Amino acid sequence: MNLVTGATGLLGSHIVEQLRKRDRPVRALVRPTSDRSWLETQGVEFVEGDITDPASLERACRGCDVVYHAAAKVGDWGPWEGFQRITIDGTRNVCDAAGAAGVRRLLHISSVSVFGYYTKPRTIDETDPIGYKLYKWAYYSRSKIEAERIVRDAHKTGKIEVTVIRPAWIYGERDRATIARLVAMIQQGKAKILGRGDNRLNVIYAGNIAEAAITAVDLPEAAGEVYNCSNDGVITQQEYFDLLAGSLGAPPVKRKVPYRVAYIAGFVLECLGHLFHSRKPPFVTRYAVWLMGRRSYFSADKARKQLNWQPTTTYDVGVPRTIKWYLERTGSGPTSAS
Repeated sequence: MNLVTGATGLLGSHIVEQLRKRDRPVRALVRPTSDRSWLETQGVEFVEGDITDPASLERACRGCDVVYHAAAKVGDWGPWEGFQRITIDGTRNVCDAAGAAGVRRLLHISSVSVFGYYTKPRTIDETDPIGYKLYKWAYYSRSKIEAERIVRDAHKTGKIEVTVIRPAWIYGERDRATIARLVAMIQQGKAKILGRGDNRLNVIYAGNIAEAAITAVDLPEAAGEVYNCSNDGVITQQEYFDLLAGSLGAPPVKRKVPYRVAYIAGFVLECLGHLFHSRKPPFVTRYAVWLMGRRSYFSADKARKQLNWQPTTTYDVGVPRTIKWYLERTGSGPTSAS
């Protein structure tokens, strides 16, 4: 039995999908109010609960061989208490429950953002230190660093075998975090390229990460290891936007804004948001600017070598597929006839 936390989310749902394609049984930890409609098509077993509820985790982990822990507080906005309760305390609860249940392997989904905010041209891999130049409100990165420390300590102390996967910017069907905003900006002609647009993006299809995660779980040698799953090949910021616009039947994105100007704007808007205790995230944040416009790059060579992992869904397949799913889901069509 394979337990998936965060199964109703983007990456969690793709882990479920890939496990079921391999005829592996799946148990999903779901909140009572979660939308289970897609998961119900996959023939999974449900356990109601939450990673903040240790008792429900104890029930969910019982009899499981593997736990794929994909649940976390997503996004770079909100009070620290939410990141503490969900990402940090929730991960500790998962570790404790999985260890007590005798689970063989915990596959923990982390993030390349644990490395911190490298911006200058350089390639970063798993040997580089984490936590570089974290700013005060980098709550997402700080919570992911702490969650990763918890699971790695659990492995070191023998509580449970752990493998850590660090994805980059994830896209794919069932994305509720970024695709709607990107589509709206492109269709309304408001999207802008940050800098020259020739920087190589770390963007990856969720199904490819799921394949790497399952492969890592099956390998005894992957216990205790950390893997960047950070790209599906080579694509620049401009090429990515061209692919998105083309899939939407929209004009190419040609407007540009200097990276530094966008970064400063993000900082000012964050300051105002925190000053007025805004629940709604700013139009732009420093994290979003860094995600799109940075010139640093995260290598996935370790995963390709040790896991023999090669992404099976390329950008020219995954991006149009994601756009098609979104348009069908929202009942909208392309910007113009193609």
